[in-house]
Amino acid sequence: MKKILSLLLLVPFLFACQPDNVTTEADSHAHAIHEHDRCHMCGMMITKYPGPKGQLKLKNVEKNPSFCSTRDMFSFLLQPENARQVTQIWVHDMAATSWDDPKDEHFIDGKTATYVYGTSRQAVMGSAVASFSTVNAAEQFANEYGGAVLGFDDITIELLGEGMSHH
Repeated sequence: MKKILSLLLLVPFLFACQPDNVTTEADSHAHAIHEHDRCHMCGMMITKYPGPKGQLKLKNVEKNPSFCSTRDMFSFLLQPENARQVTQIWVHDMAATSWDDPKDEHFIDGKTATYVYGTSRQAVMGSAVASFSTVNAAEQFANEYGGAVLGFDDITIELLGEGMSHH
């Protein structure tokens, strides 16, 4: 019995050394996008353009890749070889921040966000994939600017491909 007890006491220490499942505080939220940061997908200066941006946390990658638009972020994210590497997704809550200059403190979890696609409001590469923290905010935006209200899983390569203008 004593042997089992001492083994049980060791168990937490075995897990303590595995960096894989330890998310440091820095990884649990998006990093600030600086004015010189370039889009991971297209290389353009991120902050020079309007509309919601995206940021991803990738396995074993030190710096979170940031994107000039949620559209570019999805284009990257939806490629199967990339999707496997992604551990977290952040997008701007456009209900809380300005379209022309979205602020990083308004990043929200991209998986739980609601999106409006096909809106008249422009982002970097044509039609924006506008992101919102609530369905309500997304619907209000869609009523005003047009577009379809979608969940994270509704956004596909096919959908983005329809209006894709290559740079």
